[in-house]
Amino acid sequence: MIPQADARSIPTDAPLLDALAVRGVSRRGFVKFCATITSMLALSPELIPQVAQALQSARRPSVIWLPFQECTGCTESITRADAETIEQLIFEAISLDYQHTLQAAAGTAAEQARQDAMRANWGQYLLVVDGSVPLGGAGFCTIAGRSAADILVEAARGARAIICVGTCAAFGGIPAANPNPTQAVPVSQIVRDKPIVNISGCPPIPNVITAVLVQLLTFGELPQLDHLGRPKVFYGESIHDRCYRRPFYERGQFAESFDDEGARQGWCLYKLGCKGPVTYNACATVKWNGGTSFPIGAGHGCIGCAEPGFWDRGGFYDALSVTHTDNLEEIALAAGAGVAVGAAAALLARKKQHAAARAGDDGAKGELP
Repeated sequence: MIPQADARSIPTDAPLLDALAVRGVSRRGFVKFCATITSMLALSPELIPQVAQALQSARRPSVIWLPFQECTGCTESITRADAETIEQLIFEAISLDYQHTLQAAAGTAAEQARQDAMRANWGQYLLVVDGSVPLGGAGFCTIAGRSAADILVEAARGARAIICVGTCAAFGGIPAANPNPTQAVPVSQIVRDKPIVNISGCPPIPNVITAVLVQLLTFGELPQLDHLGRPKVFYGESIHDRCYRRPFYERGQFAESFDDEGARQGWCLYKLGCKGPVTYNACATVKWNGGTSFPIGAGHGCIGCAEPGFWDRGGFYDALSVTHTDNLEEIALAAGAGVAVGAAAALLARKKQHAAARAGDDGAKGELP
């Protein structure tokens, strides 16, 4: 890393490769990053030079990041990128002009920075939002005395595209869970005239955010999206499809408790409430902390946090086959269905996903103005 004074001396319109060179990022490291991102986006290796060419000559786009009803977990996630060079690119490939947790300015100076960035980059800046937007009253979430809804509408007008980071911004998340006292809604319920990418998860995987930004820089368009507005390359398969515990599921080998012999042997966590069969995300492949692990790898079932309404879908430790009822006979019947019901639930979810994808294929690829 270079001294802070030198970092500030890099013009925001300097080509990316020049800015990285000043930061000490080698050409080799840059090409390695391009190869990694190209692979993550499921693109042909032949496109690596195109990605590199686009990035090395690209001017850093202005990014305005708005935090609303959130826990800062999404920001914490992106700051934990899995390699130093990738982490540098996250913050140096873009001009991050407004972000509460990371910016030095506060109060009037911070709001002035946002207004200045919007005016200077009108129609071209990327708007990142994390957190849901409350409609039940301005007092639930205000910034500089203004409601979250007002600020979102204002910032969205001049945005090139909107990236909703985290399940709260994408689907309402925990703030929108019953009884939803703040009347929290996702960004898409308020803004309907801009391209929106939903990167769901609580929090989302940082490399997924990086890859979406690189695609925008390289090709000038959004990635292919599923019926929920999520990048298909990361949300096209269920966690169950790629889970290393699936062979145990197929053999009917399930952990009965978190400390039994089955759990120690890595058996399937379906009976302990794992929602992997009906949850679509790249956790099992991209993983966390430099590809070290993910919740199921650490011994805990998936809670389905990348899906809409995950907080209201019953107990995290209830198996998918268990009906949420007080009737003991119904519970016994549901539990007795076991693997068959779980497999049926997974199949039904997959059929719905594919049907929705086919229905939305005509407009699945977001075009940027």
